[in-house]
Amino acid sequence: MENIKTNTSGVNREYARSIPQKWTFVLLHLGIVAFCAWLTYFDGWSVITSIFDLNWTFIDQDRALILFACVVLYWVRHTLTVFYLLARKIEWAEVFGVLSFMALFEIGLLLLGGGAFRDYTIGLGWVDGVALSLLAFGSYLNSFSEIQRKWWKKDSQNKGQCYTAGLFSYAMHINYFGDFVLFTGWCLFTYNYWSLLLPLSMAYSFVYFHIPSLDLHLAERYGDEFKSYSIATKRFIPFVY
Repeated sequence: MENIKTNTSGVNREYARSIPQKWTFVLLHLGIVAFCAWLTYFDGWSVITSIFDLNWTFIDQDRALILFACVVLYWVRHTLTVFYLLARKIEWAEVFGVLSFMALFEIGLLLLGGGAFRDYTIGLGWVDGVALSLLAFGSYLNSFSEIQRKWWKKDSQNKGQCYTAGLFSYAMHINYFGDFVLFTGWCLFTYNYWSLLLPLSMAYSFVYFHIPSLDLHLAERYGDEFKSYSIATKRFIPFVY
């Protein structure tokens, strides 16, 4: 099929390997993980705050350890995405823009959940079970839907066709919905409910910016096949919207 070059919502949809960008993205993201490890295991937050004569530390260490595991899981998943699943071109602006966002939420949620700004611990309970279940389920929806599509597209008989099976049969952008679910769980685990504004803002961005622009690209690429799929399938939330 003809290579359609479009740039929608700041994302270049042209196919390209983008090797320097991918390695930069993954290694700098690993640097964020290392910084989170320093905060969690080597009392880095106390070192930082001591500069300003503050006595802040990770009082909720068990929660901080679990949140750090979430950071590691997210790095593993994104490394898989970048080197295995992602076929489109990655611009340098996207690399540094996404990394800035990742640093904000990965470090920020670790500080919030680890008790860096409070003087009491919060015992693990049923809410945490729900939160981690959402994080695991959202990760599955996002990553496995992309893996299913990757496997399908590797078959030469499917070249030039729009993938509508697997998890994508439940929603056209089930991978975006997976992100919303996993971030809802991640934020819920911090016990700082203001952080839930993060997944809500992501959902708003998906519904009003990313999905409409991506749909225009897919309609151009697949024509009537995509039109039929869009009529029969929910856009974002399975069975709802």
